[in-house]
Amino acid sequence: MPDGNFPHHSPNPLLAEAREQLSAAVRENGLDCGVIFDGDADRCMFVDENGDFIQPDYLIPALAATYPERGVAIHDVRTSRAAIEALRAEGFTPVMGKVGHAFAKVLLRETGAICGGELAGHYYFRDFFHCDSGELAALRLLVAFARAKAAGMKVSEFLAPVARKYANSGEMNFKVDDKEAAIARVLEAAKGLGVETGRSDIDGYRLEYAEGWVSVRQSNTEPLLRLLVECDTPERLEQWRGRLVAAV
Repeated sequence: MPDGNFPHHSPNPLLAEAREQLSAAVRENGLDCGVIFDGDADRCMFVDENGDFIQPDYLIPALAATYPERGVAIHDVRTSRAAIEALRAEGFTPVMGKVGHAFAKVLLRETGAICGGELAGHYYFRDFFHCDSGELAALRLLVAFARAKAAGMKVSEFLAPVARKYANSGEMNFKVDDKEAAIARVLEAAKGLGVETGRSDIDGYRLEYAEGWVSVRQSNTEPLLRLLVECDTPERLEQWRGRLVAAV
């Protein structure tokens, strides 16, 4: 029987401890992958054949590619550059939006997007009333993985061109008394990273550089400052992350 008190672990699959049982089951049974839903099943996430977590934004291109048509695909400001590049390579037009399902659903309608996704594990579908569905996302992604298996690829191999292209910090969360002041410090520290090639301020700030990018924003749902860094090399990622975390 389902227990809404969640006695075994948190219902949030973004937390590593919530995925421990799933990862162990995949490894012990030699499974191709594992899927886990959050408490209300509007989000889904995966682990690969090794039980390793797959960052949800890496799956957006694989999800989009299950559609025979091409068009717009949406993503949020935290999405990996590798995923955005893969969407373009698949023939889609990526459109960036604010974090959160309330904003994504509106953006899907406004752009006529076929589908889209977020770092948090929400995936959106034009043909599902422009809403998110963890179950529909899981089914489509399982189709993508099945096709990859038929072509002789394990899930980790199938996703490697996106998941291993850049070094990504994942989203880091900080409790700070004055989030606006902390963001200002991060922006000042970022001036030492190199020459900006682009900037978005639709949801906090996403700063683009030839070697990587930085996202800093206030959480829409929690009293937290969120920071994410992606770079072309692990060494540069450590340098950038250290500089910006110190600024926070």
